[in-house]
Amino acid sequence: MARKPRGSETLLDAAEQAVKRARGARELREAQAVLLPALHGLSLEDTGRLIGRSRATVVRLRGRFKPGATHLEESARQWGGRRRQNMTPEEEAAFLAPFFEQAQGGGILVVAPIKAAYEKALERKVPDSTVYRLLARHGWRKIAPRPRHPKGDPQAREAWKKNSPQR
Repeated sequence: MARKPRGSETLLDAAEQAVKRARGARELREAQAVLLPALHGLSLEDTGRLIGRSRATVVRLRGRFKPGATHLEESARQWGGRRRQNMTPEEEAAFLAPFFEQAQGGGILVVAPIKAAYEKALERKVPDSTVYRLLARHGWRKIAPRPRHPKGDPQAREAWKKNSPQR
C-alpha cells in the first residue's frame, strides 16, 4: 500500500486560505490536492477521483502549489513546445540558408541533397517526412505541376474534345 501524503502545518494553513480565496477551478484544485490527502487520509488516486483529475495530475498540482503565489506567473509556463527537436529554429534557418540562396538564384530546391546534408549534420538517418516538415516550418513546400499549361487556350481544348475520336 502506498504511503499517505503529508504536509506541514504552514502548508496546510496556506492551502486552506487558498481554498477560501480561490478565483478559479485551477487554484481550487491545487489547494484541494494538498488538503484532501493530508486532512482526510485519502490516497492520490482517491483525491484525483474527487477533484476530477488523474493521479499524475494530482501529483503535479501538489508540486505546483506554492503558498501565497499568484497564478499570473503560471501562464508563462505552458505544456507545448518542441520537445523532440533535432535543431533549434535558428540552427535550422542557418542550415537551410545555402539551399534557399541557391533556390532564390533560379535553382530548384531538391530534397535529396538537403536530406543527405541534414543526416550528416545530425550523424544519423532521418525519414523524408522530417525534411519536408523542416522545409514547411521555414515556408517552403513541394510544388506539383499544374494540370494545364498557363498559356493554353481553353477554347482549343474544348474544340479538340468535341472533334477527337470516340473510343
